Amino acid sequence: MQEISPEKISEQLRNGDGKPLVLDIRHREDFEEWHIPGSINVDVYDELTDNPEQAKGPLSDLPREEEIVTVCAAGVVSETATEVLQELDYNAVTLTDGMNGWSRVHRHAEVPANLDGTLIQVARPGKGCLSHVLISAGEAALFDPSHYLAEYEAILDEYDAKLVGVFDTHAHADHVSGAVELADRHGVPYYLHPEDALAIDATPVEDGQSVTVGSLDIEVIHTPGHSEGSVSFDVDGVALITGDTLFHESVGRVELGVEAGIEDAEVEQNAATLYESLQRLLNRPDDTVVLPAHDPGSPEPPVTATLAE
Repeated sequence: MQEISPEKISEQLRNGDGKPLVLDIRHREDFEEWHIPGSINVDVYDELTDNPEQAKGPLSDLPREEEIVTVCAAGVVSETATEVLQELDYNAVTLTDGMNGWSRVHRHAEVPANLDGTLIQVARPGKGCLSHVLISAGEAALFDPSHYLAEYEAILDEYDAKLVGVFDTHAHADHVSGAVELADRHGVPYYLHPEDALAIDATPVEDGQSVTVGSLDIEVIHTPGHSEGSVSFDVDGVALITGDTLFHESVGRVELGVEAGIEDAEVEQNAATLYESLQRLLNRPDDTVVLPAHDPGSPEPPVTATLAE
């Protein structure tokens, strides 16, 4: 069975030259909830599982001039789809590990910012997650890294930078942070606000504290509301790493900790707290670059906006 790796399909889709037709064979509701941008859906999951011959009709209307990459949740049923398409004389391959594989893809690019150093955004298009790497005078700091660490290690090697600290803007409820593992691997501090470090051994950060990376100062701004310990990081007065406090088209949710039973608070109280936190951020210069931890859809780095925008 011929397969294509998530990294290779990501690069083909990113470049746009000779990109294949991505065929998602999952149920329509699963496709609508989450899919690879530009892919099409032919819901033949049940047919492929029960009787693959029944899938031949719906699949026969696909264009024949393009290579087809089949996708399911884990790359198992889509293998059957590839076999059926090959029997129909299509040029078809299977996406290795399906959407699970797609969720592991990371991309990075430098953020345009007037800094005495380099700020790199790492996007995880399959999940809409954004993380950031700050490099200055041979030192590096990471913010909100995912638990797939290879991309960050590659960036450190690419820029020949020594990691000196790993920061989380908050304790993430929607994805697994790789910050603790990365900090342990390099023997550097893991920074997290005490209100969110419920069962985590972390170096505490407090409002107004400053941490130096190379020649740059990182100011801690306590911005609770999304979580009790949410913070934003002001990078040398030029960029704001806002976590889940402020997005480009929205603000953080305030009910998650309450519904999970980990916060002794009311949703309305959290909303008021978040409002006050946002007012603090609004006091920053209009041209400050806002860098959140999420972007809807499939972000292509760098995803940036100014505070005024």
